[in-house]
Amino acid sequence: MKVTVVGAGNVGATCADVIAQRELANEVVLLDIKENFAEGKALDIWQTAPINLYDSRTVGSTNDYSKTANSEVVVITSGLPRKPGMTRDDLIATNAGIVRTVTEQVIKYSPNAKIIIVSNPLDVMTYCAYLTAKIDSSRVFGMAGILDTARYRAFLATELNCSPKDIQAVLMGGHGDTMVPLPRYTTVGGIPVTELIAKDRLDAIIDRTKKGGGEIVNLLGTSAWYAPGAAAAQMVEAIVRDQKRIFPVCAMLNGEYGMKDIFLGVPVKLGKNGIEQIIELKLNDDEKALLDASAKAVKEVMDVLDNMGAAV
Repeated sequence: MKVTVVGAGNVGATCADVIAQRELANEVVLLDIKENFAEGKALDIWQTAPINLYDSRTVGSTNDYSKTANSEVVVITSGLPRKPGMTRDDLIATNAGIVRTVTEQVIKYSPNAKIIIVSNPLDVMTYCAYLTAKIDSSRVFGMAGILDTARYRAFLATELNCSPKDIQAVLMGGHGDTMVPLPRYTTVGGIPVTELIAKDRLDAIIDRTKKGGGEIVNLLGTSAWYAPGAAAAQMVEAIVRDQKRIFPVCAMLNGEYGMKDIFLGVPVKLGKNGIEQIIELKLNDDEKALLDASAKAVKEVMDVLDNMGAAV
């Protein structure tokens, strides 16, 4: 079995490393447009195999998609970070061009692959890949909810001084300030989190979660990579091992939650076929209002891509 990661930067290389160490595939292909970059990263990862005792082989490639042929899953992390003076529309146009080109090559060589998008802006890049791939939406989806939920759970574990293993949470909506953490569906060892943390502290944690990516950027001067890479790898694991995991994933909605033709973070069942079920939670009025507001913000960005048309 082969898994490909496109983009050998910090997120992509971390994702490939986790996939290899967990032995999720016989071969992990790391591809990048920068000459010899993926080859170097892949070689470095492979040289940890005798130390960490695993068999998955990592192979690097400079833009040679033939090496990715017949991949079971492809993770796309390609794209540029937003630079000073760059507008949101500039970022969308630039990264949509990259994601479109990558997706075309991915589908050419791996027509049956499941495609996981990590590139930002996440929701609209997933939409771009879906339009380009021209395959069922169950096979094109974005990684955001797992990362955002992980941050939420990590903050809760710190606040409660407990193991993050015991915390389960659901988070919905777009990847950004409009995301919708759901305290009503958050438990610690089966106990509702609302019974363990005062409302003001919980509200503060939710606000920190929404700004989690920005907090990392402010500290490091660049975006996160360990958690995003591991989150994408966890999605790969659910697919290749057909685990039927319930994860928050950026998925195309076709009537669920009263929405259509929009990519939004919702809980899904993830298995060998990709998204095997979209789970509809019973939201109260406040939760539904927050989700609707998040959807509106995401749709505005999707409309920007649509209006670019052939220019992208």
